[in-house]
Amino acid sequence: MNNSNLFEAFTPVSAKAWKQKIQYDLNGADYNKTLISLTQEDINIKPFYNTDDFKTAALNFKSSSIPFSITQTIYVNSEEKSNTLALQALQDYAEAIAFTIPTSHCDLNQLLINIDLQLVTIYFDLQFSDSDFIQKLNTIAQDKQAVFYVGFDIIGHLTTDGNWYTSLQSDFKTLESVLKNSTHLKSSVCVNLANYQNAGATITQQLAYGLAHANEYLQSEAQLFNTQITFKTAIGANYFFEIAKLRALRQLWFTLAQEYQANSHCHIRATPSRRNKTIYSSQTNTLRTQTECMSAILGGADSVCNLAHNALFRKNHISGEHTARHQLHILKAEQAFGKATNPADGAYYIESVTQQLADKALTLFKEIEAQGGFLKLLKAGVIQKKIKESATKEQELFNSGALRLIGVNSHIDTKEKLKDKLELYPFVKQNPRKTLLEPIIPKRLAEPLEQDRLTSEH
Repeated sequence: MNNSNLFEAFTPVSAKAWKQKIQYDLNGADYNKTLISLTQEDINIKPFYNTDDFKTAALNFKSSSIPFSITQTIYVNSEEKSNTLALQALQDYAEAIAFTIPTSHCDLNQLLINIDLQLVTIYFDLQFSDSDFIQKLNTIAQDKQAVFYVGFDIIGHLTTDGNWYTSLQSDFKTLESVLKNSTHLKSSVCVNLANYQNAGATITQQLAYGLAHANEYLQSEAQLFNTQITFKTAIGANYFFEIAKLRALRQLWFTLAQEYQANSHCHIRATPSRRNKTIYSSQTNTLRTQTECMSAILGGADSVCNLAHNALFRKNHISGEHTARHQLHILKAEQAFGKATNPADGAYYIESVTQQLADKALTLFKEIEAQGGFLKLLKAGVIQKKIKESATKEQELFNSGALRLIGVNSHIDTKEKLKDKLELYPFVKQNPRKTLLEPIIPKRLAEPLEQDRLTSEH
C-alpha cells in the first residue's frame, strides 16, 4: 500500500478563496450578518477555519498523557458509611474518589480502610483550615505510597463564604505550613474555578479570575510550589468553547508559573455545571452532562466527576450516580475517549478559540493586577459585580426564550409534580449574616421558573 500523503494530490485552498466562494453562493446576502456569530465572550465565530487562521505557534504545553480518571465525589458525614460508598463506587466504574471533608475530626484510617491507595487516586476537598490534618495526609501518602490530592483553597473559601477561615494573615500562614509539609502529596492547593462558572461568569472571566486567584498564592509563597497546582472547573453547555477553556487554562498557568519559576504543570478536575441543570424533567440533565463530560475529556481534564441527574433534589441518588459513572465508562472504554492523547490538537476551530480565550483572559488578568490584584478587587466588590452583570445577561437570554432548557421553558411536561418529592432544597439559600465581603453565590438559570411552578402545583 502506498503510504504517501493523500493530501498531496489536492491543491491547497486559501481562506480568501473559500470566502469568495461562500459569498458567491450567498447570492448577495451579507457574509458577516449571515454567517458570523458573536458570542458572550466577544469572539466572532466564522463558518470555516483553516491554516490561515494561525498567526502564532502551537501552544507551548502538553496535557497529561495519562487518560482521565472516572471520579466519584462523596461527602463525609460518617467515615464508615463513606468508606462503604467509596468501595461500592470503585467496584462500579469509579477509578478515583473525591472525599469532601467538613471537619478535621475525621478518622482517616476508617475512611480509607480496604482502599488500595497505590492504585486509587484520592482527592480530599477540605472545608476547614488545619495544617496538622494535611500533615497527617502527607504521612499516610509517604507510608502507603498513596496518590493524594488535597483541595486546600483559602481564597476559594473566602469567595464562597465571605469570610476568611480565621484572618488573612493566619490563613496565609497556614498555607505556608501546608506547602512546606506536602512533600509526598501530588498537590496541596486547589484553585476553585467552578464557583465562578456556577455563579454565571463568562469563560473569559473564569480563566482570568482563576489565574488572578492563583497568582495571589504565587505572590505569597511561590518558591514553595514544588508540587502541581490543581484547578477545579465546572463545564458548561458551550461544547467547543469548553474544550478550548481547559486548553487555555493550561496555557495560561504554564505562562504564569514560569514567571515565578514554579511548577508549570497543573492538574485539572472537571465536573458538569449546575447552572443549566433542572429539577423538572431531570432526566434531560443526563443529556446535558454527557456533552459536558465530553468537553472535559477532549479538553484534557485529568479527572472527571459526573453529576447525577437528580442530585439537585435527591438525598439518596445511588442509581443516578451509577448512571453518571456509566456515562463516563462508556466514553472511556467503549468510545475510546480514554485512548487518545490531546485529541483536540490541530483542530483549526478549537485551536483558534483556545488562543482567543487565552489572549482575552490574559488581558483581563493584567487589568486585575494593574488595579491591585484579585483580593483587592474582591474586597471592593468589583469581581462580584462583574460576575453578576454576566449572569444577568445570561438570565435575560433564558427568560426571553433565546436560551432554552427542556422541561422548564421549552417542551414542558405540565403533568409532572415535584412539590412532595423534594428531599433537598434546590434553590439559593438565604442566610443573612455579617461577612467581610459579599460572597459569590451560585445560582441556576431555572430557579425562578421552578419556584413559581412549585408554588402553583395542586
